[in-house]
Amino acid sequence: MPHDTPLIATIVAGLGLAFVFGALANRFRIPPLVGYLVAGVLVGPNTPGFVADASLATELAEIGVILLMFGVGLHFSLKDLLSVRAIAVPGAVVQIGFATLLGVGLAWLLGWSMGAGLVFGLALSVASTVVLLRALQERRLIETERGRIAVGWLIVEDLAM
Repeated sequence: MPHDTPLIATIVAGLGLAFVFGALANRFRIPPLVGYLVAGVLVGPNTPGFVADASLATELAEIGVILLMFGVGLHFSLKDLLSVRAIAVPGAVVQIGFATLLGVGLAWLLGWSMGAGLVFGLALSVASTVVLLRALQERRLIETERGRIAVGWLIVEDLAM
C-alpha cells in the first residue's frame, strides 16, 4: 500500500540538513543560524534535488514562529516588559517610524511606488527576534538590564507588526 508522506519527508530533510549545516557552521565558528538558513535554501525550490513541499514548509514556518514567540514568553514576563517600557516602547516606536521613513525615502529615490516604499520601509524597521535572542543568549545578556530592554524592544516591534 503506497503512502504519501510529504510532511514526514519535509520535516526529516529540513531538520536533518539544519542539524548538519548548523554543526558545520558552528565548526567554522559561524553562528548555527547561518547553517540553518543554508539548509532551507538547499531544500527550497531554487536548487536541484529534493524540494520540500512549499505549502507544508509555509505551515511549518508558522509553527516555528509560534514556538519562537512561546520561547520569548518563557524568557520574558509582563513584569519585565513593564519594567523597561519607558525605554523599550518609545524607542521601538521611534525606530520603526524612522526606519520606515528612510525606506520610503529610498524607494522614492529609486522610483518605486508609495505602497512599495511603505512595505520596504516597514521591512527595514523590524529586527529579527530569533537572531537577536540567540545573540543575547550566547553572550549571556538575556538576564541583564540591557538584555531585558532589548527583548522588550523586540516584543514591541513584533506586536506592532
